Parts: sequence; C-alpha cells; structure tokens
Amino acid sequence: MSSQAGVEMTMYARIKVFLEMIKFSHTIFALPFAFTGAVLAAKGLPTLAQAGWIVLAMVGARTAAMGLNRVIDADIDGRNPRTAGRAIPAGLLGRGSVTFFIALSVLLMLFAARMLNPLCLYLSPVALGFIFLYSYCKRFTALAHVVLGICLAGAPLGAWIAIRGSAELPAFLLAFAVLFWVAGFDILYALQDMDFDRQSGLHSIPAKLGVTGSLWTSRIFHVLSCLFLLGLYLQLGLGTFFLAGLVATCAMLLYEHHLLRGGNLDCLDAAFFNMNGYISVTLFVATLLDTLTAGAM
Repeated sequence: MSSQAGVEMTMYARIKVFLEMIKFSHTIFALPFAFTGAVLAAKGLPTLAQAGWIVLAMVGARTAAMGLNRVIDADIDGRNPRTAGRAIPAGLLGRGSVTFFIALSVLLMLFAARMLNPLCLYLSPVALGFIFLYSYCKRFTALAHVVLGICLAGAPLGAWIAIRGSAELPAFLLAFAVLFWVAGFDILYALQDMDFDRQSGLHSIPAKLGVTGSLWTSRIFHVLSCLFLLGLYLQLGLGTFFLAGLVATCAMLLYEHHLLRGGNLDCLDAAFFNMNGYISVTLFVATLLDTLTAGAM
C-alpha cells in the first residue's frame, strides 16, 4: 500500500470516528421537523434547491453543535464512566482535528444560509450563539435542557424563514412544540448521569429534582409540546392527516413515559432513540400528506 493510500485511509478512519462521535445518524430527530416547517411555509413542497440548502444548513449546524460540545466537555466526559469511551477522552481524535471539522461545519451552515435568503444568514450568528451557550450551560444552570430545546427549535423556525424570508405565528408555535419536546426527552436522557452530575457539581434537572421530579417535569414539557402542536393545527386550519399525526405523536410520548415509569432506565434506548425518531418522522409525513391533499382539493 502506498503512503498516499495510507493517508487516505487514516483520514477516512478519522471521519468515520468523528461521525460516530457526534451521532450523525441522530440528525433524524431534527431534520424532519425542519421539513415540517418548510412544507407548512411553502403550503406544499419547497423547491429542490430550497430543500437541499435546508439539509446542508441543518447538517452543518448540528455537526458543529455536537462537535463543539464534545470538545468543550472532553474533560468531563473523561471523568464520567458512561462517556469515557468517547473519541476525544479515549484518544481516538485530538481536539485540533475535531475543531477543524467544526470550522468546516460552521462554514457549511453559513454558506447554506446565505444561499437561502439574507435573513437566514443574518440570524445564523444567533443560532451559533445558542449552540455555544448550550455546551457551557451544565456548569451554571439546570436549564441546559431548555437551551438544547431552543437550539433544535431553530430547525423548523429556520426552515420557515428559509422559505418565506420572515417568521409568522405558526412558525413559532411549531418551534415551541419542538423546544418542549426536546427539553422533555433530554431530561429523561440526563437521568443516566444524575449521580455523576451531583458528585461533579454539574447542573441538570435530574441532579436538582431527582428521578420523580425529573419524570414529572418531562411529562409537563411533553404536554406543552402537544398543546403547541394543537395550537398549530387550529391556527392553520390543518386537516385530518395532521390531526392523526398529532394524536399518534401524543400516543408515542405517552408510551415513552410508560416505558420509563418509576425511573426504569432499562428501556431508555427504546424510549429515547426509537420513539423520538418515530415522532419526528410521523409528524412530518402527516404534515406532508395534509398539505398535499389540501392543495389537490
């Protein structure tokens, strides 16, 4: 094997480790909500160019967010038995390499935003500011889960702005639905680190309220998420498909909390990864069908 091939294999391996480190496959959580916002804003299908730039902006933003979080939290991750095997504390990637990928991701996000419309580009620093803030939140506030929700709420709000060049009430209703959905499931995910957070002086809802308080806070957040989706349904006068998607979403959130009743974390993967992936895709498909059938009438 030539030295050139060896370098290429090394770079390929680094990219593969980086994508695994940032859980690139979990983009499915936010991307369908971005397209939900885009479809509602367009009252149908966005153009192929708009859809492509929205995808690239989303991928850039999420990759930068996850990479930044891994760099900033590398020392904390190294002390936590659950996360000590992550790429940076395990020595699989250096901070410099990850920072390089972060810079590329930020440039991708900014370029995609510029290609969408001026307002998207002007608001990009705000999105990046919240991304940067989230990575430090656990050091001083238990509301880090809400800040994460704000970060992901930018997906549907940004997609709406990408289509219309402005933000109206329906976009904010969808954004708040995503905010409380994300904050609610992030509280559940953080239950795994409750003891570590307390011992390390880190802040989270589980560290502050314990298991029972966290479960109830997550339930309240998810009820609020469903109420905002109901408000979106009423505000836009959406039809049967969206209503069916809303009912299915509420049912899956109820099942998610049923799986974790009493603080049983044995089913956390099913509740966190499976249910939340199903929720985002279900609501997008329901919105798409509703919009397309309404346009055909």
